[in-house]
Amino acid sequence: MNVDLSGARWFKSSHSGGGQDCVEVAFLAEGIVGVRDSKDRTGPVLAFNAGQWDTFTTAVESGRFDHPE
Repeated sequence: MNVDLSGARWFKSSHSGGGQDCVEVAFLAEGIVGVRDSKDRTGPVLAFNAGQWDTFTTAVESGRFDHPE
């Protein structure tokens, strides 16, 4: 998927604490969501369509990716 990132406005979660060890997200044209590593801003970007992004965020919110204690 080729995605135009020239006008992307990247942001971090308010829970990130302002550090550099997190991901950044940008909502792009045509419902695409970009995700990148905040330490490598010129590196690769993952691009998700709206359905994929909703599935991912729902899984995160439900704790699916939490480490077992």
